Amino acid sequence: MRQHEEGLMLPDDEHNRLLIGNVHPSDWVNPQPSGRYNIVIIGAGTAGLITAVIAASLGAKVALIEKHLMGGDCLNVGCVPSKGIIRAARAWADLRNAEEFGLHIPPGVKYDFGAVMARMRKLRAQISHNDSVHRYAKLGVDVYIGSGRFTASDAIQVEGPAGHRTLTFAKAAVCTGARASTPPTAGLKEAGYLTNETVFSLTELPPRIGVIGAGPIGCELAQAFARFGSQVSLIETSHGILPNEDRDAAEIVEQQMLRDGVKLLCCGKDVKVQKTDNGKRLTVESHGQQYDVTVDEILVGVGRTPNVEGIGLEAVGVEYDKNGIKVNERLQTTNSRIFAAGDICSRYKFTHAADAMAQIVIQNALFPHPLGMGYASVESLIMPWCTFTEPEVAHVGMYEKDAKEKGIEVETYTYKLDELDRAILDGEEEGFARIHIQKGTDKIVGATIVAAHAGDMIGEFSVAMKAGAGAKTIAGTIHPYPTQAEVNKKVVNLWRKAHFSPGTKNLLMKLFAWMRRG
Repeated sequence: MRQHEEGLMLPDDEHNRLLIGNVHPSDWVNPQPSGRYNIVIIGAGTAGLITAVIAASLGAKVALIEKHLMGGDCLNVGCVPSKGIIRAARAWADLRNAEEFGLHIPPGVKYDFGAVMARMRKLRAQISHNDSVHRYAKLGVDVYIGSGRFTASDAIQVEGPAGHRTLTFAKAAVCTGARASTPPTAGLKEAGYLTNETVFSLTELPPRIGVIGAGPIGCELAQAFARFGSQVSLIETSHGILPNEDRDAAEIVEQQMLRDGVKLLCCGKDVKVQKTDNGKRLTVESHGQQYDVTVDEILVGVGRTPNVEGIGLEAVGVEYDKNGIKVNERLQTTNSRIFAAGDICSRYKFTHAADAMAQIVIQNALFPHPLGMGYASVESLIMPWCTFTEPEVAHVGMYEKDAKEKGIEVETYTYKLDELDRAILDGEEEGFARIHIQKGTDKIVGATIVAAHAGDMIGEFSVAMKAGAGAKTIAGTIHPYPTQAEVNKKVVNLWRKAHFSPGTKNLLMKLFAWMRRG
C-alpha cells in the first residue's frame, strides 16, 4: 500500500479528496516565470513553506516547488495524523481506566478504529488549508507543482504535468526533507511493511503488529496501537526504549507501555522476517532468548534518510553525505548562493526546528551582512523537543552527560510528580522535572520533564535559557495553583534551598532572637 501515488492519499474518501484539493490540486496550472526570483525554494514542507511565506511577506519575488504534497511530512504523514490518533488512543485508555474515577463502563462498549482514522483524516483535511497551494499563491508565492532540479548555478528546471519551466534565481533554498529509513532486515522487503508514510492509510486495526525501532515514532505508535487493542511487539537493538533520552525518563515511559500491553524485545539481535500463510513471522534474539512472533503488520520506525536524490546538487557543487546536505552555521551550502533548511540538513528532525531554520535562511539569504557581521546562526538555537507518549518526555539543552563531555560542572535537581498536588489529583503522578544548573551560577543548561503535558511545560525552561534568565527568575515567578507546571518552580526551589547556607541561617536566627527581645 502506498500512502500517495500521483498525489493521491489512501483511502480515497471525501476527507482525503479535500486534502489533495488543497495540497496537490489536479487542476493546478504552474505559472509562467516572469524574470529572476529573489529566492527559489525546492520542497514545500515546513522549512520551505516558512521560508516562502516570510520572504513573500517582506516583498521578495518567491518561487516554491513541490513534487508531492504541500505541507510535507508534518501535515500529511507525520505530526498531524500521529497526534490525531494518539489523542484517540488516550481516550480509549481513559475509558478503560475510568473505574478509578467512579465511572463503571458496562460490557459491550463498541470501539471503532475505523472511526478513529476517519476523524484523523477529517481534521487533517481541515488543517490542510493552511498549507494549501491556493493560500500560498494568494500570499504572493509562485507555486510550482512538479520536480525541481538545478541545471545551472542560477537556474532550476521544474518538470510539471504540462511540461517544464525554467526558473532563474539570485538565491535558492533546498528544503526537501527526509523520508523513513529502511533497516537491512532479512526478509523485510519481501514480507512488506508500513512506515509513517503508509500507516495512516489503515482503516482496520491490525490484530497483531510488530514495531521495529523504539525511538519517538516507534514508541508513540506502539503505545497507541496497544491502547486500540492490537497485540504489539516492539523490537529495539539498544537496551530499553528512547535510547537518546534520560534513562530515568525512558524507564517511566517504558513501564507505562508495558502496562498498556506492549511486549518489549530490547537488545534485539539477528532480526529476520518471513512471510507465511498466517501472517508475517518475526524472529529475534533478545537478552539471550530467541523469540518467534507472527504479526499481521510490521511498522518500521528506525530513523530518517535525507531526500538528496534527483535535484541536481552535483551540478551546482552542493556537497552532501548520508546525513544530508552539508551546511555552515548560516545554513549556507558549499555553493554560497544555495541554502538548506529542515530535515535535509539538520540533526533535529522536528517541525519546529525546520521553522526556526527557515527564519535563519531568510536573514542570511535575503539580507547582506557586510564583513560577515550580523548574520543569523543555527548554533544559537535553543532547541526543545517532546516525545508524545503517555506520559510525554520533553527536553531542552544539555543532559548531564553532555555537560560532562563539555567540561561544564553542573548541579542536578529532580522533583517527582508524586509530590505535586495537581499530578496526584489527576492520577498522573508518574514523572518528574529535572534541571541541570551550571555550578557556581544560577544558569540553567538543560531540563527534562516527564509528565502528561511535558511538551507544554518545557517552554518555560526554553524561554529562560534563550533570555539568559536563570533559576532565580523562575523561583521568583508566581505559578497558578494547582497546576502541573508548578513542578518547574518546585524543582528550581530545590536548587535555592541547597544554596541557603548554614552560615546565612545562623545569622538569621541571631537576628530573629534579637527582634524577639525588642
